[in-house]
Amino acid sequence: MSHLTRAPRIVLAKVGLDGHDRGVKVVARGLRDAGCHVIYAGLWQQPEAVVQTVGDEDADWLGISILSGAHMTLVPRIMELLEAAGLEHVQVLLGGIIPDDDVPKLQELGVARVFGPGTSIPEIAKFVGAVGEPSDD
Repeated sequence: MSHLTRAPRIVLAKVGLDGHDRGVKVVARGLRDAGCHVIYAGLWQQPEAVVQTVGDEDADWLGISILSGAHMTLVPRIMELLEAAGLEHVQVLLGGIIPDDDVPKLQELGVARVFGPGTSIPEIAKFVGAVGEPSDD
């Protein structure tokens, strides 16, 4: 959980070829309504571009949405790139369809939390240290 004295800055992105963006857009809006500064990087992002955005935006958090099953390939690469860029202080969240067996492996890589389908916006907002009252719309 974050202990920021300002609104958390969070980059949200869809990495790889996954084109399903309804969920990440709902999360983006909910976190914005909860007082976070949200930067939505969009669909079909490459890990290098996402890490560049995290650095450019001085983000506290990186939220990756993956529904394609490529999380065990893409997330390790993102974690490597964050470290190489000196951004290992940025906390990483993962959302989407992630098999339970993969969650501990992802956490070992440094992922702070994996949020599955049905996670409420208030739960995510509380975890990132949002300052407002989130909407669950």
